[in-house]
Amino acid sequence: MTTRFAICAMVLLSTGMAYAKEGKTPHGVKPEDVVKAKFELLQIEKNIVTYTNEQRKRYGLAPLEIDQELVASARDHAIWMTRNRTLQHTRRPVAENIAMGYPSSQSVVRGWMNSSGHRANILNRGYRRIGVAAYRTASGTIYWCQQFRR
Repeated sequence: MTTRFAICAMVLLSTGMAYAKEGKTPHGVKPEDVVKAKFELLQIEKNIVTYTNEQRKRYGLAPLEIDQELVASARDHAIWMTRNRTLQHTRRPVAENIAMGYPSSQSVVRGWMNSSGHRANILNRGYRRIGVAAYRTASGTIYWCQQFRR
């Protein structure tokens, strides 16, 4: 597991494009953030989970719990999409919402809720766990990833 995060840190440092911006507060991913992130979410990731769970609450559903394996998987996939500048679902056995170009976590969750397939993932009663990530290209496009499982 440590090797995976070391590789992620190298990718982040070498590409220079893996940070997301939330409102006016930049969320730069620095090497110490990646190491720390093994144990806690970055603020932008916390925001995605918060807005997602607010939607679930509106529909009478239990909140999703953060799953460290899903967080790592979502981060890996968001980094891959950012590096390749492509929006493509993972091949991993998870339910997934992806997006690009939304300026904030609130707007991306709103966008997912306005899409029947994405909304179905967010409101699926069978899902109990979530992992999320957001990374920004050097040109400013943010790639978002949200993964779910039972």
